[in-house]
Amino acid sequence: MIEISNLTKRYGQIKAVNNISFRVEKGEILGFLGPNGAGKSTTMNIITGYIPASEGTVKVCGYDILEEPKEVKKRIGFLPEQPPVYLDMTVKDYLSFVSDLKQVDKAKKWSQINDIMELVKIGDHRNRLIKNLSKGYRQRVGLAQALIGNPEVLILDEPTVGLDPKQIIEIRRLIKALGKEHTIILSSHILPEVSAVCERVVIINKGEIAAIDTPDNLSKGLGTISKISVTIAGPKNSVLNYIREIYGVKYVEPSVEKEKDVISYVVESDKDIDIRRPLFFAMAKAGYPILELKSLSMSLEEIFLQVVTSENKEVG
Repeated sequence: MIEISNLTKRYGQIKAVNNISFRVEKGEILGFLGPNGAGKSTTMNIITGYIPASEGTVKVCGYDILEEPKEVKKRIGFLPEQPPVYLDMTVKDYLSFVSDLKQVDKAKKWSQINDIMELVKIGDHRNRLIKNLSKGYRQRVGLAQALIGNPEVLILDEPTVGLDPKQIIEIRRLIKALGKEHTIILSSHILPEVSAVCERVVIINKGEIAAIDTPDNLSKGLGTISKISVTIAGPKNSVLNYIREIYGVKYVEPSVEKEKDVISYVVESDKDIDIRRPLFFAMAKAGYPILELKSLSMSLEEIFLQVVTSENKEVG
């Protein structure tokens, strides 16, 4: 669906983007992450045709952005970090204007606009001037304009900026739903948001791809330890002693006492040693039932910090 090959963007002697390549498959929601100045916005602006690349190619649905820009732009809906809205227009007039720019079939124009306004929950504000809307509602209008024309690809740069927690949850659900019919690149500084909606992430740092994979695979590949949470019914000191005797256990500490002698423990072990079976047999032998056991993988924030920090150390 989206194929980026050897993409480079120079500003004088500075390489804002340096020889990056990745693919986004049809129906995929891809998280695009990086610190400020990493090259995220530059890459998105090249994909959407706002700025040209110095080298490399971008293809969307098989069309090259340089050779067939009109075909590419017809297939992309773009929400930049600052929504491209005209403040002195009403919501419905602005969306009508965008529909005309995108050459939407006039017979379908208003039914599509009405459907999109209801989808992003701005229908009650259709006759209000955009300048009188809150920042959160302006963001929704920006998302609505990206959906005009039913593009196959959506590129969303910080789509929940300015929204309150309830609105953020609503937009997350909307993005997940849109992912069933659209291919989406989502850039955000709110990493739990990316983790909640994206199947795969690309981490870019200093203009280069630092990591690309699913959050789970990145967690497994980057981590040096395995971490689990286990809830056990039994006296704390005795349970701790049994766990510490298990081969491969590096660290254990009680975290939450849920009720008397029912305690959750965080257990860390060597990465390549699975302690779940020996833990089960040790507790069964002692007569202490395991009530809950779950893996604690690295969070996306931890993955991001480890990738970016290690890259910076290597450069230093």
